[in-house]
Amino acid sequence: MNTLSYKTVSANKKTVNKQWVVVDAQGEILGRLSTKIAMIIRGKTKPDFTPNVDCGDNVIVINADKVKLTGNKFSEKQYVSYTGYPGGQRFISPKELMAKHPTRVIEKAVRGMLPKNRLGKALFGNLHVYAGSEHPHAAQNPTTI
Repeated sequence: MNTLSYKTVSANKKTVNKQWVVVDAQGEILGRLSTKIAMIIRGKTKPDFTPNVDCGDNVIVINADKVKLTGNKFSEKQYVSYTGYPGGQRFISPKELMAKHPTRVIEKAVRGMLPKNRLGKALFGNLHVYAGSEHPHAAQNPTTI
């Protein structure tokens, strides 16, 4: 009996195979799209997933300004931020945020689905969101989902 075949293989920085993936957000629902993106960035779609290693793919999201929210969330949902000063709590709706920065709605949704630690911050660097259909990552030969 070959006992070497039963050893668990953990991925590390040298053995990870990172790919580039393009996701088109046009007409997609924000939450459902964000969960798929977070799973790809985290690496949970790969058979060699290791929880403490950045083993996910780099994700390019295009047409971020055409993402949809269901129900009344587009006008009634509130994103809360704090400036650090007394009375500095700020509220902004997705409608106002899309008008100013259309990419941040997807970024906020995906960031909330990643781990809240150093690994999560590193994983968030693998997300590239663009409002239009053009992106500057053509040299990486990304595959489309």
